[in-house]
Amino acid sequence: MQNNVGLFLAKRAMLSPKREAYVDGASGLRLTYTELNARANRTANAFAAAGIEKRERVGLLLMNSAEFMEAYFALGKIGAVVVPLNWRLVADELEFILKDSGTQRLIFGDEFLTMVEDLYSRGDKTDVRQWLQVTGSEPLAGFAESYEAFRDAAADTEPPIGAADDDMLYIMYTSGTTGLPKGVVHTHTSSMWGALTIAATTYYHEAERYLACLPMFHVGALTPLTVNVYRGATNIVMRSFDPVRAWQLIQDEKITSGLAVPAMLNFMLQVPNLESFDHSTLRWCMSGAAPVPEALIQAYADRGIEIHQVYGLTESCGPACLIDAENALTKIGSTGKAFFHTDIRIVDDHGQDCPPGVSGEVWVKGAHIMREYWNRPDATAETIVDGWLRTGDVAVFDDDGFVYIQDRIKDMIITGGENVYPAEIENLLMAHPGIREAAVIGQASVKWGESPLAIIVRSDHDLSKADVLAYCRGKLAGYKQPKAVEFVDEIPRNPSGKILKRILRERFPGPAAV
Repeated sequence: MQNNVGLFLAKRAMLSPKREAYVDGASGLRLTYTELNARANRTANAFAAAGIEKRERVGLLLMNSAEFMEAYFALGKIGAVVVPLNWRLVADELEFILKDSGTQRLIFGDEFLTMVEDLYSRGDKTDVRQWLQVTGSEPLAGFAESYEAFRDAAADTEPPIGAADDDMLYIMYTSGTTGLPKGVVHTHTSSMWGALTIAATTYYHEAERYLACLPMFHVGALTPLTVNVYRGATNIVMRSFDPVRAWQLIQDEKITSGLAVPAMLNFMLQVPNLESFDHSTLRWCMSGAAPVPEALIQAYADRGIEIHQVYGLTESCGPACLIDAENALTKIGSTGKAFFHTDIRIVDDHGQDCPPGVSGEVWVKGAHIMREYWNRPDATAETIVDGWLRTGDVAVFDDDGFVYIQDRIKDMIITGGENVYPAEIENLLMAHPGIREAAVIGQASVKWGESPLAIIVRSDHDLSKADVLAYCRGKLAGYKQPKAVEFVDEIPRNPSGKILKRILRERFPGPAAV
């Protein structure tokens, strides 16, 4: 069998033809592995008939759906490259990603028709030449083809395999510290090993029923989908997260496992009449993107549900470290140890390994780390050193080899599981004529984990906090927008001009208002 992730689906359909592969938590659509693979084959053959070439990029602007999942595996089979698009972004942000990646075909849901019409109207500001609309309640756009008609006109036979090994599988964009997102390139090999290291380290049982509630444009959803196909699990998919619906699905679909960020787990605990839902089948749930509070772990443990903390990055295809529920309670604050097929180092400024108790940067190595940043050899060279991925996170080992993340070198803010880089917000704020200087930090938020706080030196003293917040609306995705503003006379900097955010965090410790 060739090392092609699309073939995972074909192989699973052969081994487990009648097993449920996909359950839509909203519409009730149910697909066996045979049926899901047949849909993927139709999509693959339709694109092949439309003249798609190897390495050609195809954007997916879709809510969690069977169409997203089938397109991902279909494009992998024929050697095209998936560009998962964050639907929380605004049109300007999507325009940059489409142009930077050279995306020529776009599959989009009709929920995003207004945004896509805006992108289409921009002409050659993107390279998209085929627009495929997954239709629902909205009429088909005049410039678009029906995705369903496009797919269903093709045969469901297995297409010729067009890629393998180190050929590109997808480019996933992550916000950059300079304010522009970078495209993380994963190959069939890195994606396969991302799945294998999770499968070898986590607690999958036969016929796992997995709650998929993170957006599929995230590595935290896309890699588990690959794992689930590899292991023959059933994906019970939420188009978007709703805490009440999550418990209802756990009960009705007899869900056994899943993955959710801490904010989601916290929202689920706030559901009225929580104890009325039967969650007896749910054994464990992985959680990452932010530290999981001890009280949250204990609250789920009291309900017989293990929370397994995971630490990872888009650049590592997801996995880096994992801690199980037992050690999460005895090793409070630790993110655990490296996954099975993964190595972890904590390195000082001279590239030497730090002894236990001494802080350094986390470096990750494994066949699952990214190949490169798309068209960014400079950033790639800075990030991958002798095969090791420099994470930009500061951590320490304890005497038992458990990793404790202490800080983020790049000052990244994690809000509701989404990565936000202050430089992107700062660049926008500095474009306002009434702002002389701007700095953004994260404040602890009960609701979101962290919320962005804008700290501003005004050049126009009539500028109000409400004016600043209004200026940001529509120019950034909602989760990136500052939730509060503070005015100061001076922003502290070091002799080289770098903002001293440590001082700002001490001055504005929070908690955040939202």
